[in-house]
Amino acid sequence: MKTAEEVERTTAANTLSWLVVQVMQLNGLLTAAGDALAAPAGQTSARWQVLAAVEDAPMTVAQIARAMNLTRQSVQRVADLLEADELTAYEDNPAHARAKLLRLTSKGRKALRTIQAGQKVWANALASGMEETQLRAASAVLAQLRQALMAQQEASPE
Repeated sequence: MKTAEEVERTTAANTLSWLVVQVMQLNGLLTAAGDALAAPAGQTSARWQVLAAVEDAPMTVAQIARAMNLTRQSVQRVADLLEADELTAYEDNPAHARAKLLRLTSKGRKALRTIQAGQKVWANALASGMEETQLRAASAVLAQLRQALMAQQEASPE
């Protein structure tokens, strides 16, 4: 049996590795762009993500964390900051006595609308130089990669 050092990467694995490097670099750029888009509303990318998560319906911190694949503790910290700034509020959860639901307040909805208005202009400008079919294909590949990673994570013992 070969050791990990002796195993050769396939050409597909080399291509995947390069894609992962690009996605990691893209993540930094998108976070910076998100921070810039959220700034007019006095927010950050992290705060924007939590606000957007509860835009349509209240959710628990654990539900938000699972949906965004983040730790519950990191989402809890942001949720508490948003609540302190009166952008969100905790409310009783009929399904669980201890896990409160986080919901947007009118102030939070206004902040989110401000961010979303800027994001529309940004996305339109960025997408104008790209082919929609390529964007759809890239999105499909990323979704497939995410699903494969999630399945691998679920299969590996902790």
